[in-house]
Amino acid sequence: MTNKTFNIIITGVGGQGLVTLVQIIDETAFIEGYDIKSSELHGLSQRGGAVLVHIRFGRKVCSPMVSRGQADLIIGLEMLEGLRGSEFSGPKTNFLINKYSLPFMGGLKGEEIIKLLPKENLHLVPASEICKEKLQNEVVSGLYLLGYAIHKKLMPLDEKSVAEAINKIIPPKYQELNLKALKLPHENN
Repeated sequence: MTNKTFNIIITGVGGQGLVTLVQIIDETAFIEGYDIKSSELHGLSQRGGAVLVHIRFGRKVCSPMVSRGQADLIIGLEMLEGLRGSEFSGPKTNFLINKYSLPFMGGLKGEEIIKLLPKENLHLVPASEICKEKLQNEVVSGLYLLGYAIHKKLMPLDEKSVAEAINKIIPPKYQELNLKALKLPHENN
């Protein structure tokens, strides 16, 4: 267990499985003995609505809110929302962004968003595309990104604990799909 509090911002839109992803990260940190606080700050988890979540875990956590510039990891389940989370980034923040962009009238397009994302510590991963191709279900792309973050050591959690959390949080008929998404190979990304 690390003495440092680990700060995560997760952004996305309703319908992407963001709330479930947060529950799994919370449970995983709890299994590993961390004190954990999380908070849905903006938006509602309704389909298509913007959502921004704060997660903090460590030896002792007093507040669920990540201060501006203090995020260790920003996970964007959608590119534009990942960009919006950058206000919480500092010089050492890792960005893990799903290379997936929802079409918004008059909004920034995928390549325009990529140009605005920080170049340092950027992991731009086609998680939705990979999950759709390999599992025929892109809603589990958040679990794929979680597996990526653990595999690439972007967060101090263990895959075995995540699997245990999945088995506690996810209904039995969906556990296998979520475990497959977590364990998909990440070498080529």
